[in-house]
Amino acid sequence: MRNTARWAATLGLTATAVCGPLSGAALATPSSAPASLYAPSALVLTVGHGDSAATATPERAVTLSCAPTATGTHPAAAEACAALREADGDFEALTAGGDVWCTREYHPVVVTADGVWQGRRVSLRHTFANECEKNASVASVVFSF
Repeated sequence: MRNTARWAATLGLTATAVCGPLSGAALATPSSAPASLYAPSALVLTVGHGDSAATATPERAVTLSCAPTATGTHPAAAEACAALREADGDFEALTAGGDVWCTREYHPVVVTADGVWQGRRVSLRHTFANECEKNASVASVVFSF
């Protein structure tokens, strides 16, 4: 039951992030210019604790839309979009800078990202051993909320 509710919430946020900007396009008159010439880039990002994405309970979730401008509920939308643009939407290419020493504490952190990036479907599920490793492994601005 808990997984069903989590998936329903994730899909609802994804639909809102992806379809929300499109709702204004239906009001355009035939003689007006297109509402946007940008491929959609809208994501739902979550952070939670658990051993895997299937069993983790999302603790925080935000929306992030990067085209044509950075918007959404992400607290640092412009910086997160800039990091994703630099990595061309490849979450595996996002890295944190500098050397970081983390403890060997095991308190798993799960991050997820679902949505579209420049018109193509993206999905990420990754489990880190602890919060320090998460911040050391990915551009912390994307999953810092």
